Amino acid sequence: MIKVSVFYPNNEGSKFDMNYYCNTHMPMVRQKLGAACKGAAVEQGIAGATPGSRPGFIAMGHIYFESVEAFQTAFGPHAEAIMADIPNYTDIQPTLQISEVKI
Repeated sequence: MIKVSVFYPNNEGSKFDMNYYCNTHMPMVRQKLGAACKGAAVEQGIAGATPGSRPGFIAMGHIYFESVEAFQTAFGPHAEAIMADIPNYTDIQPTLQISEVKI
């Protein structure tokens, strides 16, 4: 199992519409990826390591697949449409990471 994570840094002055991300963007992504998508999760940062500190990331999105190849096959045909939706909910440049789930 692999996890594709998209991290949105908590930059001062940036915008992020969590409602749009959860209720419009992620459902659209899941629909386009179809059965290859084995699950998804969204996290909203609420605090950093010390009391009162800002979280490092305002949001994180995670999508699960059986393999990197399954992700690439499902995402490739829809990459342009998925990426084109980003300005509808944020002005943050996201960072993507693909991880192998161990536990």
